[in-house]
Amino acid sequence: MAIVVITGTGTEVGKTVATAAVAAATLAQGLSVAVLKPAQTGVAEEEPGDAAEVARLAGAVTAVELARYPEPLAPARAAARARMTPVGPTEIAEAAAKLSAVHDVVLVEGAGGLLVRYDEEGHTLADAAALMHAGVLLVAPAGLGTLNTTALTAEALRARKLTCLGVIIGSWAADPGLAERCNIADLPVAASAPLLGALPAQAGALEPEAFREAAPAWLAPQLGGVWDASAFSRVYAPAPRA
Repeated sequence: MAIVVITGTGTEVGKTVATAAVAAATLAQGLSVAVLKPAQTGVAEEEPGDAAEVARLAGAVTAVELARYPEPLAPARAAARARMTPVGPTEIAEAAAKLSAVHDVVLVEGAGGLLVRYDEEGHTLADAAALMHAGVLLVAPAGLGTLNTTALTAEALRARKLTCLGVIIGSWAADPGLAERCNIADLPVAASAPLLGALPAQAGALEPEAFREAAPAWLAPQLGGVWDASAFSRVYAPAPRA
């Protein structure tokens, strides 16, 4: 069945909430979903991690975490400092394959950006995606600076012959500025991939039932939603200067 990798242009761009939204929209279609977090960093042993947060928001998903490291660092460094075993692309691919055998969709949420190191050999989420033959969803912020990091990530995907399925805006403000509104048109160009959704700011703060009900409205039909990129652009795209 389908395995989809969800990465971001960096940290704190809304990957976990975007993963939850995709999971919720997929569940609403009557499909089974597993969420795999290969390496959770910066969370204490007794605290819920990103996979658990996806399950809380989205509902009945199978949430799996392969490794957890206490310090909020890149997985390879966090593992080394904790003197713990790192998780590599082979382990990630094998875990995803097992989940895929019994679920319709497996969502693999990375840590940080695409090329963050997971082990001493310098393997990244991109290496795992290649082993899984998985498409990649890219979560990006809406404002200034996003076009460069989006283009760099998309270029890295192309260089590794990985498919960027599309871009999701991880947080869309109620009153977006000029840069945000212009980036509706510019993000798909930077990514060479379609814009597949926009999550409202603070979507993750919604109560789970409200989140699940609203999620399809934030995502395009390719992701199980009803969001329309053209209609969104008509509402927010700025008029040319006179």
